[in-house]
Amino acid sequence: MKLNEYWFKPKRYGYGAYPITWEGWAVVLVFFLFLVWRSETLINIDPGRFYFEVIVSVIALIWISKLKTEEEWKWRWG
Repeated sequence: MKLNEYWFKPKRYGYGAYPITWEGWAVVLVFFLFLVWRSETLINIDPGRFYFEVIVSVIALIWISKLKTEEEWKWRWG
């Protein structure tokens, strides 16, 4: 695997990117599985910690996505 290989491609309309390789899809899947797992274990016990973990994991997903996106993220009109 090359280090500069891109896992995400910018959306044609709007802001953001979507996965184009299995690694990109794996990142998204791990993100959602982590949220489901933590929601099952923490939401009723310690909601504050759950919300903190959600915020941190969203920031991590955005950071990884931007790092591995083919072009820069910007608003696109099509």
